[in-house]
Amino acid sequence: MASPHVAGVAALLKGANPDWSPAVIRSAIMTTAKLFDNLQNPIQEWGTNQTASPLAMGAGLVDPNQALDPGLVYDLDAQDYVNFLCGLNLSMHELHAITRSSHYACPPNPTLELNYPSFIAYFNCSGTKSVEFWRTLTNLGSFMSRYVAKVDAMQGFHVSVDQDTLVFKGKNDKKSYKLIVEGPCLNEGTVIHGHLKWVEVNGKHTVTSPIAVLNLSNG
Repeated sequence: MASPHVAGVAALLKGANPDWSPAVIRSAIMTTAKLFDNLQNPIQEWGTNQTASPLAMGAGLVDPNQALDPGLVYDLDAQDYVNFLCGLNLSMHELHAITRSSHYACPPNPTLELNYPSFIAYFNCSGTKSVEFWRTLTNLGSFMSRYVAKVDAMQGFHVSVDQDTLVFKGKNDKKSYKLIVEGPCLNEGTVIHGHLKWVEVNGKHTVTSPIAVLNLSNG
């Protein structure tokens, strides 16, 4: 039942903000979602007594009222998706088949970076023990605002951002940051999770992104 509810919320947001892109709408829904149920307990995975991971519950419980005013958003345009597809080493024929256009071209050095409102890192015993993510936030507020980063403790892992504070000068101002996940290899079936939160100083906005770390074989 999640899909029709989220589709309805997306339609509500588009009606209230006709200039919002699909990526902004998605970001607003994800980064304002609740992590607690109606009894203010952490959302649990079905059939267990354990707190649900982002792999089980996604970003959380949709909150339409909060999504109308998310504070900051992770935006994307068509070329950003094309750059991501190029990073998958698709042929031009495959790229044009997906985009249904021959007007897009790959950048000189495409990567798998995508300005998405969540993070997933794969750690196995033969791979790297450090993963970096670049993200850009856009301010939807009309005034100067200041946000500080708060990262959940994740057992056995060190998660940090390259700057603790982001200052936005006004509406549509953009600021970028890097998230670094460092830790040991994981056994198959293990999922470690937490959240990165950008909390507005003297304000009402909290922009939350889920983080999941798992063994590559879980993917």
